[in-house]
Amino acid sequence: MKGSRKQALVQRSASGLVTGAIAASWLILQSMLVATPVIAQEQRDSLTYGELLEKIETGEVTKIELDPAQKKALVQLDDQEPDEPPQEVMLLEQNPELTERALANDVDLEVRSSAESTAAVGLLANLLWIVPLMFLMLLFLRRSANTSNQALNFGKSRARFQMEAKTGITFNDVAGIDEAKEELQEVVTFLKQPERFTAIGARIPKGVLLVGSPGTGKTLLAKAIAGEAGVPFFSISGSEFVEMFVGVGASRVRDLFKKAKENAPCLIFIDEIDAVGRQRGAGIGGGNDEREQTLNQLLTEMDGFEGNTGVIIIAATNRPDVLDSALLRPGRFDRQVMVDAPDLKGRLEILKVHARNKKLASTVSLEAIARRTPGFTGADLANLLNEAAILTARRRKDAITILEIDDAVDRVVAGMEGTPLVDSKNKRLIAYHEVGHALLATLLKDHDPLQKVTLIPRGQAQGLTWFTPNEEQGLISRSQIKARITATLGGRAAEDIVFGKGEVTTGAGHDLQQVTNLARQMVTKFGMSDLGPLSLESQNNEVFLGRDWMTRSEYSEEIAARIDTQVREIVSHCYQQALRLLQENRPIMDRLVDLLSEQETIEGEQFRQIVAKDTQLSEQELAVSR
Repeated sequence: MKGSRKQALVQRSASGLVTGAIAASWLILQSMLVATPVIAQEQRDSLTYGELLEKIETGEVTKIELDPAQKKALVQLDDQEPDEPPQEVMLLEQNPELTERALANDVDLEVRSSAESTAAVGLLANLLWIVPLMFLMLLFLRRSANTSNQALNFGKSRARFQMEAKTGITFNDVAGIDEAKEELQEVVTFLKQPERFTAIGARIPKGVLLVGSPGTGKTLLAKAIAGEAGVPFFSISGSEFVEMFVGVGASRVRDLFKKAKENAPCLIFIDEIDAVGRQRGAGIGGGNDEREQTLNQLLTEMDGFEGNTGVIIIAATNRPDVLDSALLRPGRFDRQVMVDAPDLKGRLEILKVHARNKKLASTVSLEAIARRTPGFTGADLANLLNEAAILTARRRKDAITILEIDDAVDRVVAGMEGTPLVDSKNKRLIAYHEVGHALLATLLKDHDPLQKVTLIPRGQAQGLTWFTPNEEQGLISRSQIKARITATLGGRAAEDIVFGKGEVTTGAGHDLQQVTNLARQMVTKFGMSDLGPLSLESQNNEVFLGRDWMTRSEYSEEIAARIDTQVREIVSHCYQQALRLLQENRPIMDRLVDLLSEQETIEGEQFRQIVAKDTQLSEQELAVSR
């Protein structure tokens, strides 16, 4: 009723606008038609009424055309040229004398009224105005109808629906996350062969939550499920539920589940569910009422009084810590599948998938690439091979070689290559800084092995020292953390030894942040200090997560002072160790700096061989515990 009343009001206003425009156009047209002859008359009138009568008597007039409507006569004189326009003479109200004299002197007299032509011109002018206005009115009414329809459909779900999803992706295209894939393959089996499970009393899971870092393959898994299951598939983002209008999000949730139940069994995929599933009552002022209403409706639809038989919900998020606890309980999301970054075997399988359509040289080893990329996600590896292919095309090569792979790894990790440094004091200072890191990492047995050290600028860094962490080692020991702190301080220690305290630079700023963070974690989280095995700091719950209004200190000021003292002692001890090792191996450091300044890059294998030869240690001894 409200919608129809609104539409009627819109139509009345539109018709009123059209009527007013027609009236205005008619007044303008009339003024034009009346004013134009007057102007012409003033320009061309050369005879008066009396003069016309005299010329009729003298026989100078050959033809007269009378126009009673305009009260004028068009006079053709005897001495006028054939192409010259006739003279205009304004007439009186009654002109019997003119008629009598014209007939008496055999003057050709005609009466032609312009009223008919004026009416025709006026009708044509009105049509010229009315037709465009009618067209605009119809366009306005159609747009008003569309607006009304959009208002009525505002609460409808915006989920993309496919009766049989054709994503082009199957489980064969998903690699490196075998555990997550196995969990979801079971869901597909539930949908295809439910009798296998219901025969022994098992019920189909209502929801599966995919949790993992960005780029690990959560959306890819959802596409694979859609491609394998062969059932109706709905896909939507969490942000598409919430609008600025109250109640719209809840209405869309209801509409989505209504459609899903009509097509059951089916799948619903909600990407980035943390946009709508955050903890209720969170933030300053109690939270967002509209988002919380949407969440309440989602909780009711997933496992409420009526239930959602035959509808399986798959959701993805990289922020499980902010989700409401009612959303995570069994009965709503029965399974939480962790999608972690792949290990060495997983990276190799992912590289094989993405290398199917790439031309790789025979010398390229995918296993070697997998070993060089610990911590890379599936998206990172796909981007790595794509960057290598782009570099190959730019260099006009027929196949991707190991050189393009190495450059692509550097670009993905550190950024674009910058302008090489020129030979100067600054270049030598950076060389000592990077060699300080690399030499200490090679001398310390508990440190990760060196991958390479380079002076080629990338991103914001003027030089880089890269290591290959041992990923098989899930836990990190106290000696390994201290070795990392010592090697990280190697750059500042090398500057101090070679150039003196007055010449140390800001290049170690990021290194000092890492060192301080590691030392504080040793004291407050890992219990690796004289304070004992205590966890003194926990992850603070921010205000927007809806926890405490103010963050509380979990220890006294005295303990805080002792924590600061312990952090300083750990960092100072490691810095003194770094100074001692570099001073003892100063000749090796100088030789490596000269070589690095000349070559600009030293690979880890070559670096270790030089250090082993000069320190008379074998590479096996340098690689102890790696």
